[in-house]
Amino acid sequence: MKRREFARNLLSLPLLAAMPSVLEHNAEAQPVDDMHIPMPPGGCITDVPGLTAGHYTLTERPTGCTVVLCEKGAVAGVDVRGSAPGTRETDLLNPINAVQTVNAILLSGGSAYGLDAASGVMKYLEEHNAGVKVGGGVVPIVPAAILMDLGFGGFKPRPDADAGYKACLAASSSPLAEGNIGAGAGATIGKMFGPKYRMKGGFGTSSVKIGDTGIVVAAMVAVNAVGDVVDPHTGKVIAGARSEDGKGYRDAMSQIMNGYRVVQSTGANTTIGLVATNAPFTKTQMSKIAQMSHDGYARAINPVHTMSDGDTIFAMSTGLANVKADVTAIGAIAATVMARAIVRAVMNAQSILDTPACRDYPAKA
Repeated sequence: MKRREFARNLLSLPLLAAMPSVLEHNAEAQPVDDMHIPMPPGGCITDVPGLTAGHYTLTERPTGCTVVLCEKGAVAGVDVRGSAPGTRETDLLNPINAVQTVNAILLSGGSAYGLDAASGVMKYLEEHNAGVKVGGGVVPIVPAAILMDLGFGGFKPRPDADAGYKACLAASSSPLAEGNIGAGAGATIGKMFGPKYRMKGGFGTSSVKIGDTGIVVAAMVAVNAVGDVVDPHTGKVIAGARSEDGKGYRDAMSQIMNGYRVVQSTGANTTIGLVATNAPFTKTQMSKIAQMSHDGYARAINPVHTMSDGDTIFAMSTGLANVKADVTAIGAIAATVMARAIVRAVMNAQSILDTPACRDYPAKA
């Protein structure tokens, strides 16, 4: 096959022409003064037409939840790569199963307890008559994933049904706050060498409009990884396991490659996220896009998909764009936007409970 034909088949001409506009956003990024690393382009999951989103953050200790609503229904898929996941309704998203749309996606702290927050989302959606019509009523479809933040500032409270309901009340089409908020409130990173050397993770989001196609691709993520967060362009550690002298980073993968005997940890981590688009796709295609989006995790977190992480990505399509889009192109863009959201999550995080954020801990090594 000729190169020109291959490129045309891969991206389709409208998206191929639009790809430079995705890359150009990097030139607009502003540097963070004390890090000398560009803040990735912003935007928000709510830039996707048809979606609203909201946070609820508990005040008693750092934890919370974040919800994305599509009351009219969105086609969705999921891909779970970590080996310590905590999820709800992911089997329903298998393309062979009957229900075709979801009404919300929930990301929550609180470990398995945090799955209770989805009950509050269901209550809100039922009040708004959103869900699968059954027996004179509705059953809202709310897949969810949780991260482990128990013990960070205490074991209780955890996000519950009331927290999920309040996140729905806060939902709007306005941009979401980032950092220590919602599902990212209690997130931490760089825990491979023990909690003494960890840093603050958080919540991040990013989006891109693809040229003049009318297509929007966006991501949001709560970063609670056992590994380090790195700059996808340079491989430089942005935040992660701190060195013992407090003057830089250990670089977890470098230590592993040199045979360092790291502390074994249980499933006390997990990065959970969502990518979304207004381009119309099937459940099978959205599952593929969720799968490709994990490349964004791999570019910005190292190591990732470990035995101690429950890394999960949902993918949603509102289908409101009147265009036929290429799955491979959207999946590739989603991975890029997800990597940006991960970096934004840690760059917007704030130091708390003797756990420094990268804004307060520039690497000196």
